[in-house]
Amino acid sequence: MALSPYFPGHGDPRYGVAHYDLDLRYRLSTNWLSGTATLSARTVEPLVDLELDLGPFRVNSAKVDGVGVRHTHRAGRLRVLLDRPRPADAPLSIEIAYAGRPHPVASPFGGVGWEELTDGAMVASQPTGAPSWFPCNDRPDDKATYSLTVSTASAYQVLTNGAPVARRRAAGATTWVFAPTEPMATYLASVQIGRYQTSEGLACPARLAGKARHDFGRQSQMMALFTERFGPYPFAGYTAVVTDDDLEIPVEAQGLSIFGRNHVDGRRGFERLVAHELAHQWFGNSLTLARWNDIWLHEGFAAYAEWIWSEASGGESAAELAARWHQRLSAMPQDFTLADPGPALLFDDRVYKRGALTLHHLRTTMGDTAFFSMVRAWTAAHRHGSVSTAAFLAHAPSELEPLLSSWLYGRALPRFP
Repeated sequence: MALSPYFPGHGDPRYGVAHYDLDLRYRLSTNWLSGTATLSARTVEPLVDLELDLGPFRVNSAKVDGVGVRHTHRAGRLRVLLDRPRPADAPLSIEIAYAGRPHPVASPFGGVGWEELTDGAMVASQPTGAPSWFPCNDRPDDKATYSLTVSTASAYQVLTNGAPVARRRAAGATTWVFAPTEPMATYLASVQIGRYQTSEGLACPARLAGKARHDFGRQSQMMALFTERFGPYPFAGYTAVVTDDDLEIPVEAQGLSIFGRNHVDGRRGFERLVAHELAHQWFGNSLTLARWNDIWLHEGFAAYAEWIWSEASGGESAAELAARWHQRLSAMPQDFTLADPGPALLFDDRVYKRGALTLHHLRTTMGDTAFFSMVRAWTAAHRHGSVSTAAFLAHAPSELEPLLSSWLYGRALPRFP
């Protein structure tokens, strides 16, 4: 698949990765990360070299199929020269040992990726932050499974995408071993390190536990509602992580969502965001865009899930929220197309809300029974896979393609249904 023009400096389409095995050691006092990444890959075409995305770490060694190979590393790209040419469809085991001080990757939306906290560390990589902490083929369509081993100071808890299967303590450090995950895109891989109290799908600082338990207390009801409307929950578990720092916005990872302490007020003042991030487990994490221009398939569905939760929990109905947002969007510039907003508008609120309005128009036209049946069939057909706007149009009733096209490809905002 051709790479998205949004981030042309990321990813190598000439090969794919099936599995990442990451063995990491992190020293909080100096923000020092060292690790060995072993990638189980397969060539797509004949290769004499390949490229990985990796931030400004020192690369100590590179091996392919156990043989040391030459490499060059500059401007975030690690070029590995194969010891011999490989044909198409050939398996490769790529092992990279590296070390350095991780920091966020610059993006049009600020720094993304590994970030030091006041007392810990977090990873929130959307869209291009994965190279801030491990060498990868940074393409959203190249989904792989992951095994993670993380060693850090024993006073801290480690959370990642997989389930913890072992913990070993020695000399003031604890090594956490996590089971392989379901397939996921590189930007959804995550590590959270902090002094967390964990219970019932929530990890937070002890001092925030009372307020946080209240604010996130209806996650199980959300889970039941979304399972009914969207289909079975796609992963083994889910945890909302509240850091002891302020964050501009919450961010989803696979099986995790990361919130700042500023999103906890003890009054459920940010509950719509709790619903939004949970919905991303279906739309974004299980069903992941193949190209970044299709971001509405993530954010439109997650924004609409906020409205679905609102009406189910006694708040405003989806129709009321849709009417209000249509009025607001009508007064805003209509200078983009939803199915290809451009990298600068990737996370613009107009994309989120126009995506939600698209789905609401589809729902009002089809009726609830047919609409949610279609959504459940969509999540089942593409579970743990890659999706596109073209695939969604093919999935929706063919007679509704003109309606969808007006929302997805026209710049002018369609009339409110």
